[in-house]
Amino acid sequence: MADIEVLEFDVLIIGAGGAGLRAAVEASSRGMKTGLVCKSLLGKAHTVMAEGGMAAAMGNVWSEDNWKVHFRDTMRGGKMLNNWRMAQLHAQESPERVHELEEWGALFDRTKDGLISQRDFGGHRYARLAHVGDRTGLEMIRTLQQHAVHQGIDVFQECTINRLLQSEDGSMSGAVGYWRESGKSIVFRSKAVVLATGGLGKIWSITSNSWEGTGDGHALALYAGAEAIDMEFVQFHPTGMVWPPSVKGILVTEGVRGDGGTLRNSSANRFMFNYIPSMFASETADTEAEADRWYGDKTVRRTPDLLPRDEVARAINAEVKAGRGSPHGGVFLDIASRRDSEYIQRRLPSMYHQFMQLAGVDITKESMEVGPTAHYAMGGVRVDPETAATTVPGLFAAGEVAGGMHGSNRLGGNSLSDLVVFGRRAGIGSSEYAQKIEQLPGIDQSEIDTRIAEMHKPFSDEGSENPYSIHRELQETMQKNVGIIRTETEMKTALEDIQSLRGRYNSVGIEGNIQYNPGWHMALDLEHMLTVAEAVTRAALERKESRGGHTRDDFPETSAEFGKVNVVVKLNESGVQVSQDQLPAMPEELQMLFEEN
Repeated sequence: MADIEVLEFDVLIIGAGGAGLRAAVEASSRGMKTGLVCKSLLGKAHTVMAEGGMAAAMGNVWSEDNWKVHFRDTMRGGKMLNNWRMAQLHAQESPERVHELEEWGALFDRTKDGLISQRDFGGHRYARLAHVGDRTGLEMIRTLQQHAVHQGIDVFQECTINRLLQSEDGSMSGAVGYWRESGKSIVFRSKAVVLATGGLGKIWSITSNSWEGTGDGHALALYAGAEAIDMEFVQFHPTGMVWPPSVKGILVTEGVRGDGGTLRNSSANRFMFNYIPSMFASETADTEAEADRWYGDKTVRRTPDLLPRDEVARAINAEVKAGRGSPHGGVFLDIASRRDSEYIQRRLPSMYHQFMQLAGVDITKESMEVGPTAHYAMGGVRVDPETAATTVPGLFAAGEVAGGMHGSNRLGGNSLSDLVVFGRRAGIGSSEYAQKIEQLPGIDQSEIDTRIAEMHKPFSDEGSENPYSIHRELQETMQKNVGIIRTETEMKTALEDIQSLRGRYNSVGIEGNIQYNPGWHMALDLEHMLTVAEAVTRAALERKESRGGHTRDDFPETSAEFGKVNVVVKLNESGVQVSQDQLPAMPEELQMLFEEN
C-alpha cells in the first residue's frame, strides 16, 4: 500500500453533521484518537437545513411540559412503532443537550424572561422547540464544529467512504474511500466506526435533501452485515415548495405554521379541519375560531395545521387529487394575511430571504405553493438504544442513518435533539468498545485492492451507460411507484425497474480524468442508492397496512398485527432480504402514560 494513504484512529466517524460532530466531541474528550470524515466541506452538512428548532421539554414557555409528555407525543407521532427506550432516552436527555449547546456558545432566541425561547411545532402538545430564528441547524453545526476543532479532532473534508473494512471475525477494522478532489484512494484503520451519514432522499425526484443524501451509511452498514429496520417509513414533509421551479422541493419550515401560518386549498378553505384522525380528535380544534385561539392558549385544542407531518402530507395529497390544489400541484401556505411583515422577518428570516432571492416570492405579501417532498428516513441501521451499537461488532450509528427512534413518523424538531442525544451516546459506546481493544485490528490487503479496482471500474473502456441517466430513471420510478401513496402493483413495477437499472449499472462508463470527476462520484453513489431503493421498496411491500409515513391504497387501514413488528432488512448472497421481528415490550409505567389525557 505504498501508494495508498493509510491513517490510524481509535474511533473513525463517517459524517460531520450534528450526530457525527457530537460523537467526535465525546470520543475525543474520552481520550480516543478520533478521525472525522465528511463527504462535503466541514459546516456544510445537511443538518444546517433543519430550520425550525430542536425539541426538548424544558418547560420554558409552558411549565406543564415535561419529558413524559414529550415521550408520549413522540410515540403517538410514530404510531407506537418507535423503539420505546430510544424515545424515552431522547425525551429525558434533550433538555441537557440544549443547555450543553448553550454552554458551548449557541445563541438561542429568548423569552421576555431571558429563558431559551420555545416555539410550537406539529405533533407537540406544548411549545417545545428551542430555536435560533429559523436557522437552528446552522447554529448547532457552528457550535459543535467550533467545539470539535478546538479539541484537535482530525477532519477529512471532501472525502467519501466507499466500503467498511472488517476483520476475519466480522468486527470493524476501518474503511476505504477516496479524496473527491484528487481521486486518490485512502484507507482508515480503526478499532471502532460510527456511521453518521444522514439520509437517502436523493432516490426520489422531489426531495428536500441535498446532493449528499444518497443513502451511503445505510448501504455501507448493509454491506457489512448489519440489520436495518423500518426502511419502508420515509417522511414526505408536507410543505416543500412546488413553484416556481427554481425552488422546487426546498423545504418550508414547520415554523411557518408554528407561528400562525395556515394551509388553504384553491377555494381558500382551511381544509385541514376535514382530515383530523380519531387519535387526535380530542385535542384538535374543529373550528377556525378555536384553532386560532390555540396559538395563545394551550388550554384549548391545537390547530389541525399542526397535526403530525404524515397526517398533513396525506391531507394535501388528497386535496390535490380531488382537484382542489394550487395551479402547480400543491396547496397554499399563508402567513402573510395573519402576521405583519416585521414579525415574519424577525421570526422567519431565512424563509423570507431565501424565497425572495431564489424565487421572487415575498412571503410577507403572498402565499406559498407547497406540497409533499421526500424529506427524512425514519428507517435505518438497527442500534442498541443505550450505546448506539449496531448488530456488527465495532460499528455504531446515530442520527438519520439509525432506525428506531421515530417509529413510522418523525415529529418536527425531534431530529436535531436526536442528533445530539444519540451522537453523544455513539461517542460513548464507540469509545468504550475501542478502549477494550489493545491493538488496531488487521486489514486484508486483497480486500482493499479488490474494492479499489471496483471503484475504478467505471473508467474502463467497457462501460457505456451514463450514471446520471440511471439516477434520473431511479428517481422517476421511486417517485411514481414508491412515493407518498403506494400499492403492491406499483411497488413490484419499481422492483423490476430497480433490477433493470442495477444490470445497466454494471456497464456504467465515465469519461475524463479521476481528479474531481462528478460523473465518477455519481457512479459510486449510485451503487448505494440502488441498494437502499430496493431495501425501501421490499420493506414497503412486506408491510401490508397504512401507518405513519407509509400509506398503501390496497391496505388503507392500520393493522393491529403489524403494529407489533418491525420489518427487518438484511443483505445476503441472494440480495436484499426482509423479515419481521417483534417490537420490544414497553414497561407498564410508560404504557400508563397513554391512558392519560
